[in-house]
Amino acid sequence: MKKIFASVFTLTLIANALLAQKNDIKLKAQLAHQIKNFKGRVGVYVKNLKTGKIASINADSLFPTASLVKVPIMCGVFNEIEKGNLNYHQELTYRDSLYREGDDILGSFKDGEKISLSKVQMLSITTSDNAASLWLQKLAGSQNINNWLLANGFKHTRVNSRTPGREAMYAQYGWGVTTPREMATLLEKIRLGQVISKAASERMYRNLLRIYWDGEALSAIPPYYQVASKQGAVDKSRSEVLLVNAPHGDYVFCVITKNQTDIGYQHGNDGFVLLRKISALLWHYFEPNNQWKPAKGLEKYDE
Repeated sequence: MKKIFASVFTLTLIANALLAQKNDIKLKAQLAHQIKNFKGRVGVYVKNLKTGKIASINADSLFPTASLVKVPIMCGVFNEIEKGNLNYHQELTYRDSLYREGDDILGSFKDGEKISLSKVQMLSITTSDNAASLWLQKLAGSQNINNWLLANGFKHTRVNSRTPGREAMYAQYGWGVTTPREMATLLEKIRLGQVISKAASERMYRNLLRIYWDGEALSAIPPYYQVASKQGAVDKSRSEVLLVNAPHGDYVFCVITKNQTDIGYQHGNDGFVLLRKISALLWHYFEPNNQWKPAKGLEKYDE
């Protein structure tokens, strides 16, 4: 019995030692300091892909996806393409029934206009077009998307809207639900060519490099370095997931808020400010010798 106890104790020590090596305690402390006065709940997950070190706060808590859900939807679309149910270049016909109020590009189309699936997918990611994204969700099938997520190890990330059985989750979280860890992990897997296929992953990664909404976390990273990303915003939540191809090694991070007291959409919204601050913190943490800062007055050109 003593030998068994000693063995378990030894294994526990080894496990704790490995965990300590994996966790970036210094970075976690800096992140905690950054979010301590935020009026709302914040989840953060950061991973240095070169060293494997992680820093996280509330990384496994559930948060609204807002438009981050468009990344899982894209995965669902490409999965249907790989299965032969859709074709990336197939011609689609826009109908007025697809219209969603807002300033989306697709909403300016006339009934009966033609557009390729590839361009609808581009609009969904690049400009975060809601009409395009809902169209793609319908084409791929909400349940098919969720089944793919489950089969690939994503326990929490799901599409809620227009999905039978997800009504309660929709009422609580909106269009989709995720965790900072899972959303960052999905982007990491796309970067590594592990989603659907290497070819599909590469195409998706290229789509994620062409983001129109670059006024928050992206604005804190020099524009001459490549970054794959997606953003989301609803009244009480702001979110962004990024994979930065930085000089000293790639890093991925996801920041999501919920229950924000500041529900405005101005440049100085507490959530938007937090995204910029955390992104700047991470850039200078991983690239300490790079003294770049956003140009003064850049906010007047903010998208």
